[in-house]
Amino acid sequence: MAYKTIVSDLSDEELIEKVLQGETQLYAAIVGRYQQHVANLCYKICGNRLQVEEVVQEVFVELYAALPRFKFKAKLSTYIYRITVNVVSKALNHESRVLLPDEAASENLPSNENNVEQAIVKTEREQQLRKAIGTLKHEQRTALVLYTFNDFSYQDIADVMQVSLAKVESLIFRAKKNLHQILTNESQKK
Repeated sequence: MAYKTIVSDLSDEELIEKVLQGETQLYAAIVGRYQQHVANLCYKICGNRLQVEEVVQEVFVELYAALPRFKFKAKLSTYIYRITVNVVSKALNHESRVLLPDEAASENLPSNENNVEQAIVKTEREQQLRKAIGTLKHEQRTALVLYTFNDFSYQDIADVMQVSLAKVESLIFRAKKNLHQILTNESQKK
């Protein structure tokens, strides 16, 4: 128990230094801190649960190999997200197809009939939005997901994606424009 407390008190930098000094069992603490964040980001970008588990595993394998090159100029989370975006890009290119989110519809529907109808309509809208996001070009989707769902600043997105601030602004602008067009076209079909 004391060991767990000590590990949880260590900063990311201290953990990395200890891992690099040979205490490789401490790498599990880094994985534990960031695994859910990486999984959430992967899921929002590529959506397929089986793929997400594989991608998350690959992210942490690549992170482990890259730790000696980490210079603490950025936060570890930014570095991990950069690796995540790169691994997801490679996986999507390898699959050469768009993976759409497949979240379950609605788990806890309210008992009131009006609330049930509202929940169903909301769920349908969310599914349309997820599907539309899934059809965006990979860079646009990544920038939009980081901005919208992860509350990243444009500068953080530029750091993660290793692109200029102007490119991030352009990607998000085009993603929003394309989403609007896709959703407008869908609503006109109905």
